[in-house]
Amino acid sequence: MNQHQSKNLYRQMQRFADATKIFIIQGNIARAKKSFAIAEKLFETGSNEMKNAISNVFLFSVSSFMELHHCNIKNLVPKSLDSEYHKQINSCYP
Repeated sequence: MNQHQSKNLYRQMQRFADATKIFIIQGNIARAKKSFAIAEKLFETGSNEMKNAISNVFLFSVSSFMELHHCNIKNLVPKSLDSEYHKQINSCYP
């Protein structure tokens, strides 16, 4: 993947995260769960670049937003992403 494609992927992940946050704000939990399910599938089957984009952009952006707004993250985040989320928070606090 060249640098342009990589930037595009990260931009798309940010838009995906932004859409997911809007679903949460609107109380559309079914759509938010579907977004997480799509991210989970991409995380499990995608390239390393895709996994990094989901972890570093989508998951970081949405989970930070949810924590800031005191949302319960447990009910929305599928298993693989939840595991990745815990890796992120545990690496922040040695």
